[in-house]
Amino acid sequence: MVKIGPAFGDYIKLEKSQKHSENSSRNYLIRSYVLPVILIIGVVLIIARLFYLQIIEGNNYLKLSESNRTKTVIIHAPRGIIFDRQGVPLVFNVPGFREVSDGTSLNDKTILIDKNEALNLLSEGKTNLEVDSLRNYPYRDITSHVLGYIGQISEEELASKEFANYKGGDLIGKIGIEREYESFLKGANGKEMIEVDSQGKEIRKLGLTDPIPGQNIMLTLDIGLQKAVFAAAKDIKKGAVIVSSLKGEILALLSKPSFDSNLFTMGDEYSASEDSVYKSTAQILLDTENQPLLNRAISGTYPPGSTFKMVVAAAGLEDKIIDKNFTIEDTGILRIGNFSFSNWYFTQYGKTDGEVNVVKAIQRSNDIFFYKLAGMVGVDNLSYFAEKFGLGKKLGIDLTGETGGAVPTEEWKKKIIGEDWYLGDTYHYGIGQGFLLTTPLQVNAWTQAIANEGTLYRPHLLLNAKFSALNKNFLNSENASLIRDGMIEACFPGGVAWPLFDFKVKNASLKIDGKNILEASLATTSADFKDYRKIVIACKTGTAQHGGETTMPHAWITLFAPAYNPQIIITVLSEDSGEGSNVAAPIAKKILEEWFKR
Repeated sequence: MVKIGPAFGDYIKLEKSQKHSENSSRNYLIRSYVLPVILIIGVVLIIARLFYLQIIEGNNYLKLSESNRTKTVIIHAPRGIIFDRQGVPLVFNVPGFREVSDGTSLNDKTILIDKNEALNLLSEGKTNLEVDSLRNYPYRDITSHVLGYIGQISEEELASKEFANYKGGDLIGKIGIEREYESFLKGANGKEMIEVDSQGKEIRKLGLTDPIPGQNIMLTLDIGLQKAVFAAAKDIKKGAVIVSSLKGEILALLSKPSFDSNLFTMGDEYSASEDSVYKSTAQILLDTENQPLLNRAISGTYPPGSTFKMVVAAAGLEDKIIDKNFTIEDTGILRIGNFSFSNWYFTQYGKTDGEVNVVKAIQRSNDIFFYKLAGMVGVDNLSYFAEKFGLGKKLGIDLTGETGGAVPTEEWKKKIIGEDWYLGDTYHYGIGQGFLLTTPLQVNAWTQAIANEGTLYRPHLLLNAKFSALNKNFLNSENASLIRDGMIEACFPGGVAWPLFDFKVKNASLKIDGKNILEASLATTSADFKDYRKIVIACKTGTAQHGGETTMPHAWITLFAPAYNPQIIITVLSEDSGEGSNVAAPIAKKILEEWFKR
């Protein structure tokens, strides 16, 4: 047997050794590359992370770092002060606070609080209080609908372009002048940067940007007259009063029921006066029947009743359908088929006014005359003239919420009501009833246009504002004089505005001119009767039916005085209260007394 071990052993061993050496070398080579690669990747990742943190996100982390050691306190800019035409402040900024968690989200509720309440919260450890000025309205209910109030911005408001620079939690004007002139009154907030320690305690102040107060504005409003209007209208539950100048300046504007604006701005600790109808904001917001937030002077729409007869007379005179010599026989009642249209004098007293011309028709507020005249003018032509007097559209007063009312036409009735226009509709239209709807502001405006002999000025509240005339020269002086004569007669015995018969005031400084200002009669019982003056007034009352037969009518009166040289135009509306002569005229009389006693 041959042994092969010695012959092949070394060769076999060497071959195996060489193979093992090659594998070991290869593994070593791989291991020698892995570690550097891992190190390189780790270094690259660290550098990339550092680049991201330092370069890309550096500013954000710097801000976070700064915010941990600093805080920014907003310094709220005080709103501008609102003054009346004499420079009397109608609103004050008083020290207070606001509580808000962040102010950037609409879910954050801004709560206004006074100093005493704020001190209690601070003692409890509250830190989300910001110094602010609370809006205080010293005349409370008297100026509520004119001035309005401020409140937290809503989601809808924040989404509008007007409030693009606002944020959630900001306070803005909600209604009235506060809303209309928000951009003037707002101002620009300041801020203070404070360094704090890890516990949030103040270390030092780092910087301060002062707030810029809002602009002050002056109104055409006369606060003395406004107070007198409020007192005169104390018995009006729902209604409005407007007093304006010949050029459209609003001297007084009242809507009832009114409310205390301070309830929205002075914090929960504020208490309304005993005379205020509403004691809390909840009562104001929940009274859906009386709607105290509705500004009835500019937003309420009503049938104007007989006050509209002045516009009907103007349409007939300007179209030369009638003249000063034109007369109509008052028959007491008109019959058309099965329908009858009566005059108030015949309905109440069974009497007629005989032959009636345009002056007597206004003096006596004769329905028969205006039924027939409206029929002669025609519905569409009557509406054309009504629009010249500012009806059917907004007049553009600088208050939010104005409405335009409704001026009917044959086409309008067909489209809106779905029915044809009938002669009876025209008759109702001729006495300010039916489909016609106007605001108290519009009634005041067309009275102004008659006093101006055919010039209609835009009503406004901002003093020295350049509001141009809305319409000019649409009523000639002769026709305007005829309408004025009828209005003057309405305020004299024989007319219908009995509370204004022989209107007198005690004011010896009024110069007697024999036309506007007359000597008072010797029948004046006062021993100093020589100091009394008789004022000539041009007026028109209205009693507007609405609702059912059991519903009380709206009471109207609109007037200007003195008749031949007007200083003021007064319009009074009292909802659901009775006849214009009995209800609205006594209120207007008190306002006239206040004005001419001055």
